[in-house]
Amino acid sequence: MILVTGGTGLVGAHLLYELTNSGKQVKALRRQQSNTGWVKKIFSYYTSNVNGLFARIEWVEGDILDYLSLEEALKGITKIYHCAAIVSFHGDDNDMMLNNNVKGTGNLIDAAIHNGVSQFCHVSSISALGKTQDGTEINEETYWTPSKRKSGYSLSKFFSEMEVWRGIEEGLDAVIVNPSIIMGPGNWEIGSPKLFQSIWKGLKYYTKGIAGFVDVRDVVKAMILLMDEQQFVQVKNQRFILNAGNLSFQDFFNKIADGLNKPRPRSFASDIKLHIAWRMAKAGSFFTGKRPVITRDALSASNQKNHYSGEKIRRITGFEYRSLDSSIADIAEIFLNDTVLPTGK
Repeated sequence: MILVTGGTGLVGAHLLYELTNSGKQVKALRRQQSNTGWVKKIFSYYTSNVNGLFARIEWVEGDILDYLSLEEALKGITKIYHCAAIVSFHGDDNDMMLNNNVKGTGNLIDAAIHNGVSQFCHVSSISALGKTQDGTEINEETYWTPSKRKSGYSLSKFFSEMEVWRGIEEGLDAVIVNPSIIMGPGNWEIGSPKLFQSIWKGLKYYTKGIAGFVDVRDVVKAMILLMDEQQFVQVKNQRFILNAGNLSFQDFFNKIADGLNKPRPRSFASDIKLHIAWRMAKAGSFFTGKRPVITRDALSASNQKNHYSGEKIRRITGFEYRSLDSSIADIAEIFLNDTVLPTGK
């Protein structure tokens, strides 16, 4: 039996679709306040049999911060896909993020070991990796180093991954995936899907930073491949960067704009402009009492140039990525055909 955590998130919901669509019976851990409607929404992008597939999911109420609820959820489980994590670039959330992502992962690792789980897949991030000094591609051997410039999210993903490595030392067989920026359709108000909404609404600014990108369907496909019983013997206790290619944010925004038939962003947002925008947003939040839309952590990599290598999984398993162009075109089409488009269409 398979357990998925974070099933209502972008990766988790797509994973649940692939697992149920291939006939698997799945348990999915959910908190009481979780909205499983997003899972059905994502299923609807790919199938008309939404209710039939959704019915194959056994939802169990629990929380990765509640160890006893994990013990109950893991009864009969042989495989775990750990997708649950808080993602935030607001400094006020750092303590909460560290507590949830790190302690929650540690709890799940302990429960997995105690219950004899044979296979564990942890969704980490490129944020848990280091940077190269000479601009060469970052790979699985580029180790994270402490820095005051690290975001709270980066810290939480690094230390969460350390919990998995600790579990491996204690006898758990696990595989770690480190996706780059994950593209996919979902809640257009948050995360990478919001970039499509922003372009739709007329985003005017671009940055010249370079980053890695990967389709959420490829992330899920890779996870399932790595967890295949025969493949797992070869790849266990390793990490794999999942990255289909590297693009400048300018090119990425342009491709989205073309896919949505919207004007391309025309104004370059320099580091100075970004710093001013962050300061203004922070000052504005002081008077409104609302969280700033722009944060320092969110902008920190906007003009940085980082290249990532996703070749290891190709070399070992023969895995192939979708092209970034086709991924962006697919997501743009889903966005345009969505039944509830954002205000401003």
